[in-house]
Amino acid sequence: MEKIDLKKELRHLFNPSKDEVQIVNVPGFNFLMIDGAGDPGKSKEFQTDVELLYGISYTIKFDMKKTGKDYIVMPLEGLWWADDLNSFAEGKKENWKWTVMIMQPSFVGKEEINSGMEKFALKKKMDTSRVRTEKYAEGPSVQLMHMGTYANEGPSIRKLHNYIGEHGYAFNGKHHEIYLSDPKKTIPDKIKTILRQGVTGKV
Repeated sequence: MEKIDLKKELRHLFNPSKDEVQIVNVPGFNFLMIDGAGDPGKSKEFQTDVELLYGISYTIKFDMKKTGKDYIVMPLEGLWWADDLNSFAEGKKENWKWTVMIMQPSFVGKEEINSGMEKFALKKKMDTSRVRTEKYAEGPSVQLMHMGTYANEGPSIRKLHNYIGEHGYAFNGKHHEIYLSDPKKTIPDKIKTILRQGVTGKV
């Protein structure tokens, strides 16, 4: 059975340069999503949300494998913002808000997702009521690969933002991060995170 790897099929979206800002057009994909708020490094809710998303995603994957469709579960992604933009820019994480999410393959439908959520909730005795499914389309965006720890993203984010201003674009949507590495198993300076920002203007 061939194992589908959407990161390879969508290589232009999941393998940006770490040196040059890339312009991409991101179509709509289906996601499992959970919303939350607060400092992710100190929030038990954040860790629980991540556990829920991965647990449900793997439950769906194993169910789909029984039907003859095998695939690699996609990486965790996060949308980040704050009501006061200064709180976000200044790193006041206690004021941050987030949406954590994991992309689902197009052949995984509502029925399969609901079944996976029910099975996971029953097996793990966890509340899945905050998990939702949503199609998310960013459209025109700029992105860059950040190498290193999350705490050291500042220069990469500034590079992305400077590019937006220098090329006459305007911000559109929330700061988006895609986590390609497991920080518990990866040397700090080898951690890969895609930084992405939706834009408007001539792209």
